[in-house]
Parts: sequence; C-alpha cells; structure tokens
Amino acid sequence: MIELTNVTKNYGRVIAVDRLSLTVPRGEIFGFIGPNGAGKTTTIQMIAGLISPTAGSVKICGVDMAKDPSRAKKVIGFIPDRPYLYEKLTAIEFLKFTADLFGVDSAGFEKRAEEILALFSLGNWADEIIESFSHGMKQRLIMAAALLHEPEVIVVDEPMVGLDPSAIKMVKGLFKELAANNKTVFMSTHTLHIAEDLCHRIGVIHRGRLLALGTVAQLKEMARADHADLEELFMILTDSKTSGNPDLKEL
Repeated sequence: MIELTNVTKNYGRVIAVDRLSLTVPRGEIFGFIGPNGAGKTTTIQMIAGLISPTAGSVKICGVDMAKDPSRAKKVIGFIPDRPYLYEKLTAIEFLKFTADLFGVDSAGFEKRAEEILALFSLGNWADEIIESFSHGMKQRLIMAAALLHEPEVIVVDEPMVGLDPSAIKMVKGLFKELAANNKTVFMSTHTLHIAEDLCHRIGVIHRGRLLALGTVAQLKEMARADHADLEELFMILTDSKTSGNPDLKEL
C-alpha cells in the first residue's frame, strides 16, 4: 500500500506539491488526475523514490522511503510515461539486467522472462536489439520489466501512451487482474475515460493540492453534477472559479 503524509515538494519558491496526504490500500486501482503542471509527475517520482520530498513522508507497504529506500523500492514496479531503455541491449538482456537489480532468482529467470514477454506480445522479439523497437513496443517492454519481479505496488505515469487499441485492452485487463490479486496500482493519466473505467477511486490534484478524492459517484456528488462523466467533473472541479470552493473536499 501507499501512504503519503503531508508530502511537500518545493523547487525554490515554486511549490510543486503542497502538504499532500493520501492512502491507497492493497487491491485498489487509484487514478491521479489534474491539469498540466498540477504536481502529478512530481508526486509519482516521490512515490517511486526518484526524488525526495522537501517535507512529509512516503511509505510503501509500511516501509519509509527516506529511512530504507532500497527496501521500499524493491516492492515497486515503476512505469514512466517515456520509456528509458538501454537500446543497444536485446529485450531479454534488458530483462536480465532488471532482474539482477531486483535480486530475481536466476534459476527462475528464464521462465519468468518468457512468460512476461509473451504477456506483452514480445516473445518473438526477445533477442532483437531494443533500438529497432517501435515506441509502443518499448512501452510494452518497460511494463514487462516493471512487473518482472512481481512487485506489490505498481506506479504508472500515463500507461497507455503509444499503445494500440489491443495493447490498451490487454493493459487494462492486466491492471484489473493485479488489483484482484491484492496489488496496488497508482496511475496518473490524462485519458479520463480510461480512469473512469478502471479506477476504484480518483484523486484530483490542482496547483499542488489534492482538490478532490473519491469514487466517480462521490466526485459527482461533490461537484453537484449527477449526470456528468469524468471529463465534465474534471472541468468543474479544476475550474479556477471553483478550485477555492470550501465544499470541494475529500469525502
């Protein structure tokens, strides 16, 4: 699970994330949405341990990221919006590199790698150099690498970027299966219909602050918009005229 307590991140005078407190339990797919520059990616990077908060704490499965970052990171699978890969390696070599980083048992690596590559329709490309891959294939490979060590928490920034419809359908099914197996999925996305379809709860961040939090039904109640879809709710909740409304709070 993920626990953020009064997490703040400053860049000089700019407050990217402002006193964010949030708990995401096991078995939940949590959607994190907000305008560009709202603080989504900064939050994700702090959860993944890529950057440290200026104040507050991040705990992953009860482990404080600041006190024991290696242990906390071992239970996380991080999928960035842009895949960063060693493109002179083959797909299987990249997976072996990732497995070694996470201490995956070498005896079971070959079978696990074969399974995960097949899952992401990359089985026939195992021995191909990554630089020959399309963007969508690279995105699928980074997902495969992130799930190779069977993490408890999956942190995803824009998971569907560059994927074709069949891959999107597969990834949506995979996230649902992970949640059903008691894994936590934290995903940031601009694709609001996917968030509405997948997520158990959704948090709306605006100007570094958590503006709203709840199920889609709760967000509708909060915005007093019973018949709105998530895109309409997003516009209502983040509109400059309503973002300071004291009625907009966590349910």
